[in-house]
Amino acid sequence: MNQPAQAMNPLARCFMACTRWQGRTRRALRHSIKLRLVLVFLLLALAMAFTFIGGVQKAFSVGWREAARPLLMDYVDHLMADIAPGGTPDVAKATALTQRLHVMTVRIEGPVVQWASHPAQPRPDWMRDQPGQTDGPRLLTRQTADGHTVTFGLNDQIFERRPRMVGYTLTVLLLLTLLAFLYVRRLLRPLDDIGAGAQRFGAGEFGQPIPVRHPHKPDELGQLAATINTMGQDIHRMLEAKRALLLAISHELRSPLTRARLHTELLPDTPDAEPQRQALLRELQAMSRLISDLLETERLSSRHAALQREPVNLAALAAEVVADLQASHATSAAATVLKADGDLPALALDPTRMRLLLRNLLDNALRHSAGAPLPPEVRLAAAPDGPDGRGGIVLEVRDHGPGVPDDQLHSLSEPFFRPDSARTRSAGGVGLGLTLCRLVAQAHGGTMEISNARPGLRVVVTLPAQPPAR
Repeated sequence: MNQPAQAMNPLARCFMACTRWQGRTRRALRHSIKLRLVLVFLLLALAMAFTFIGGVQKAFSVGWREAARPLLMDYVDHLMADIAPGGTPDVAKATALTQRLHVMTVRIEGPVVQWASHPAQPRPDWMRDQPGQTDGPRLLTRQTADGHTVTFGLNDQIFERRPRMVGYTLTVLLLLTLLAFLYVRRLLRPLDDIGAGAQRFGAGEFGQPIPVRHPHKPDELGQLAATINTMGQDIHRMLEAKRALLLAISHELRSPLTRARLHTELLPDTPDAEPQRQALLRELQAMSRLISDLLETERLSSRHAALQREPVNLAALAAEVVADLQASHATSAAATVLKADGDLPALALDPTRMRLLLRNLLDNALRHSAGAPLPPEVRLAAAPDGPDGRGGIVLEVRDHGPGVPDDQLHSLSEPFFRPDSARTRSAGGVGLGLTLCRLVAQAHGGTMEISNARPGLRVVVTLPAQPPAR
């Protein structure tokens, strides 16, 4: 059983290779305008070639009897007069004729002269008349007065070059196809520039516009590139205006908030006013934190966000953040499960931004753990080495709350996004916590993934061991 299976393996591999090649070809034709244009050009070239050849053959076949045959008969009579001027065929003159006209053969048969210019070459079949036609001898054969028969024909050796001519024709056709492909590729090269420019604009890089060829007199693709450049500039101006407005509003709000907090601190310290004073201080602190989050969001949204990196023990930093949150979430924070591997490396991180990430993740987990059977969990483990050889640390924060619908997971890290009211309104929050976490992770070259743990929500942040190259 093994031998037949082994014998079938090469055939099976060949079949699979052909199948893959066909699949790649179909996908290439389906997704490549260049290949489709070249294919159309090739089909048009073949159609024109066959049409031309067919038209020429039809013209010759139609005009053969009316034009070609009388001319051929007159020409054969002229050659016969040169070969047998006195009525008897002259071999020397026949030899000179075939040497002068390499395309022609002469055969002399009679009572005196028996000679052939190409004795090994029979009369070609295609020179004979078709069935039903009887004027073939009248066209190519002449009789002399002394009984000799002179037959004229074509040298088949000349026509042996036809395969070579076919090869030349195919070579020229393939060369033209290659030239057409190169021209179409050059013609559609602006589409590659437009695609790369659109990707840059989508990533927030507006400094490098799409190159426009012949900007003074652009073609359709040049006009499209110019239009996309204009759109990119408009989007860039709108984003900058939004960022400037947000920063201005945030900065302007800080001063009145500081004054309001100062006035609140100066209120009379009486038992009746103390609850209202503490409530007002909490609201002012929440507003101040919101403004700080907005400013930090805008800073981190910039591709050139500056990080103050230094070696950071992430496990120790997580323990500090858990301890700091015990005041606002006394019961849940005290029971928070913190597990960390003992051999975690110290990474080059921004401690302020990482503290912000940990605080937001833990605060989000604690706020949504009210009534949960288990406290939140924080796990730190070494990340496996990736394809680039970089390791790192994996940070996982999980709560045991109600979670969120699966169709809303991808939107949790978007600014100001709130899921259903059961999760947010009772727990508070404005939808910036997870956004800041994502931005902090990306600024360090890491990633953040959100998924349902059933029960609860799981957030996994992967931080590389080495900072990304800029």
